[in-house]
Amino acid sequence: MKILILNGPNLNLLGKREPEIYGSETFEQYFEKLKVKYSEISLEYFQSNSEGALVDKIHEVGFSYDGIVMNAGAYTHTSVAIADAISGVTTPVVEVHISNTHKREAFRHKSFLSPVCKGVILGFGLKSYELGVESFIK
Repeated sequence: MKILILNGPNLNLLGKREPEIYGSETFEQYFEKLKVKYSEISLEYFQSNSEGALVDKIHEVGFSYDGIVMNAGAYTHTSVAIADAISGVTTPVVEVHISNTHKREAFRHKSFLSPVCKGVILGFGLKSYELGVESFIK
């Protein structure tokens, strides 16, 4: 089983950015723990601040991987291009968010991705990613 964890803009700042919301652990540190926990799965990680790079990555793996766990960050609320990329591939995508976006600013309540994703997990901190991976294990 091959699963890609795909992170969007500003998630490279985890561990430094707003620790009261996102915690103090970097995503790289957390990803190492995930790889140990799910050693029977081929887990990959990609992060970009660029919308086009995220679309390209979805296209690259979207017909050959078993799942994508995606936190598109702010692009969740703005990107028709990412939603179209998800719609255009056969690999299912689970949308995840570290914070509960519905408890935040009103503009974060709308997701362009949710309607084209297998499911949505939000508000469980970094554990949201683990729950996303679990959703693909049969």
